[in-house]
Amino acid sequence: MSAPGEKRAAAEGQYVTFGLGAEVFATPVGLVREILTYQTPSRIPNSPAYLLGLTDVRGQGVPTADLRIRLGMAPVDPTLNTRILVLDIALEDRMLSLGLVADRVFEVTTFAADQIEPAPDFGIKWRSDYISGVVRRDDGFVVLIDLPRLLSTTGEAATLADMAAVDQAA
Repeated sequence: MSAPGEKRAAAEGQYVTFGLGAEVFATPVGLVREILTYQTPSRIPNSPAYLLGLTDVRGQGVPTADLRIRLGMAPVDPTLNTRILVLDIALEDRMLSLGLVADRVFEVTTFAADQIEPAPDFGIKWRSDYISGVVRRDDGFVVLIDLPRLLSTTGEAATLADMAAVDQAA
C-alpha cells in the first residue's frame, strides 16, 4: 500500500494511445478489452454529468463515461473518429467493466522505462495523482493516465459498478 500523496510510476510496456482534443493520453494495453466504434449510450437518469449512460457490449450493459468531462475538458459532439475503449479495471473488491469515450484512438505502442518521465510537479494544488508519467515525443507529450486511480479515489468506481449491476439485474 502506498503512502497518501505518493504517485505510482508508470511501468514499461505496451500502451493504447488516444486523443482528447489536442492532448494525447495512454493507458496500459492490459486494461483495454476492446475498442468500439462510437454508439450513443442509453442515458441513465440522475447520473453524474460525465456518465453518458450504458453501452451494450456483447449483451452486457457497460457504464460509459466521457473522459473529456471527467478531466474538466469541454464536451464535444462525436465524430467518425470517436471511439469507446472498453476497459476491465480491477478494484479492491471486484472487476469493473467501463467504457471511456475518446475523440480518437491512435495506436498500440511500447514505451521503454527510459522513455517514461515521472509525473510533473505542477507546484499548485491541482489533482494530478492520476498521471503516472509522461513520454516526450517530437510532437509533444503523451500523458500516461492511471485510470483505476482516477476513478477509485473519488468513489466514482462504486457508482459505476452499481449502475452496471442494476442493468444486469433488469
